[in-house]
Amino acid sequence: MNVLLIGSGGREHALAWKLAQSPLLDTLFIAPGNPGTAQIGRNVPVDALNIPMVIEVAQRERIGLVVVGPEAPLAAGLADACLRAGIPVFGPTAAAARIESSKAFAKRLMIDARIPTAEARIFDDPDAAVEFVRSSGRVWVVKADGLAAGKGVIVPETVSETVDAIRLLGATRAGARLLLEERLSGPEVSLIALCDGERALPLILAQDHKRLRDGDAGPNTGGMGAYAPALHLTFSDVAGLTASIILPTLRALAAAGSPFRGALYAGLMLTEHGPRVLEFNARFGDPEAQAILPLLHGDLLAALLACAGKGELRDGMVHWNGYTAACVVLAAEGYPDTPRRGDVIDGIDAVTDPHVSIFHAGTAWKNDQLVTAGGRVLGVTGVGTTLRDALTRAYAAIDLIHFRGMHYRRDIGARAIQ
Repeated sequence: MNVLLIGSGGREHALAWKLAQSPLLDTLFIAPGNPGTAQIGRNVPVDALNIPMVIEVAQRERIGLVVVGPEAPLAAGLADACLRAGIPVFGPTAAAARIESSKAFAKRLMIDARIPTAEARIFDDPDAAVEFVRSSGRVWVVKADGLAAGKGVIVPETVSETVDAIRLLGATRAGARLLLEERLSGPEVSLIALCDGERALPLILAQDHKRLRDGDAGPNTGGMGAYAPALHLTFSDVAGLTASIILPTLRALAAAGSPFRGALYAGLMLTEHGPRVLEFNARFGDPEAQAILPLLHGDLLAALLACAGKGELRDGMVHWNGYTAACVVLAAEGYPDTPRRGDVIDGIDAVTDPHVSIFHAGTAWKNDQLVTAGGRVLGVTGVGTTLRDALTRAYAAIDLIHFRGMHYRRDIGARAIQ
């Protein structure tokens, strides 16, 4: 069949790479795609948020499945439009995607469904939030309610910084409503499950690295790297987390009339009192997908079709190769605030290690040269028998790549190795 993949980042390049391995695939279209996806399928110059044009392309190219990568088209109702047009889609409706597009909605759902999560307060008025923080005398994590491209969370160290964070996020569109959440401690892991509205097929756990600089310093970003499988939990733990977190969430969404069909992502913190949900996302993680998908055996397309109602989602549809993968993000100068664009990227062709994959995230062609075109430019993923081996391969490849202002974390997975 023909498949239309929506998006243009590193996650979409990794999905395209894996979908292209399916014997069910005829032609893979990517809208709009990037220079990396162009090597795998056919890029279509259509903006992911131009829903009427996406539907037109899907109908013209006789698409058998639309796979939605990023969160913004889901929140805008792309899956709804596909369903109205009779086009199978992997990705939740806008109502189900509120699990990501509204942190307040997600928090209330978790409380009602008794899903373990952090204590929180919700405010529509930044001044009221400031007054609450000052009266409580506590430091709170500050979160914008809406979509903020991975930059809507600030983790302050003092009450004064908490107030500053409220003012900063409260002035953004995503922060028209704010959450103040208790600060938890412990390792973080990402659990992603493929869901058909009732059943869930969990993937292996990954660990993301959100902060900009080594040692988890600097601001939160969309993610500076990830490795999989996360070393804190076992496969039996994944089954327990699926039963205690993913399935109750699916039941709650279905009871609300919004069954979730797509990739449900639970960002978890492993506290001394047990796992707690920090956030839900309505799609594959980025960069977690770049670390998880190279380890996946089985037909990903068949599993996504089952989630969309074109088959039965069942255990064993995907399995794992027993290796470890580590993805390191190469970011542009100025990321995450004001990333430079248009700088020439050199050295990718020099990377010849067959156990390294380079996923394009923010790249473009200009005057026959590959240039930077976003904050997170490339994801370099190494695969090895151990995490140390995977990291050695990834960082050796990075040594061959260059663009002006290129920066990256040198401690991805370091704590796990120690």
